[in-house]
Amino acid sequence: MLTIVGIILSLAFIGWLIWHAGKRRPIKAYMAMYGLSCVAGIFTLAFFLSMDIPRMIKILVCIILGSTLIYVAAQLQQRAKAKQL
Repeated sequence: MLTIVGIILSLAFIGWLIWHAGKRRPIKAYMAMYGLSCVAGIFTLAFFLSMDIPRMIKILVCIILGSTLIYVAAQLQQRAKAKQL
């Protein structure tokens, strides 16, 4: 089920890129990376859900922890840049 959702989201993202290019609007790098990370997250979740439960819980905890650490690092970097200005 989630694999189908991932495929549909991938096609929607590709369609969005083509639509933006057709209108000759600039595609910002962070929007493209955000879309790719969302699609990759759906496929990753679909893969992990097919695994046995104890391993899946460990992997999901690692993903959540990694996401939290990335968010904290980004916030700290933004604060450091704001203090420099």
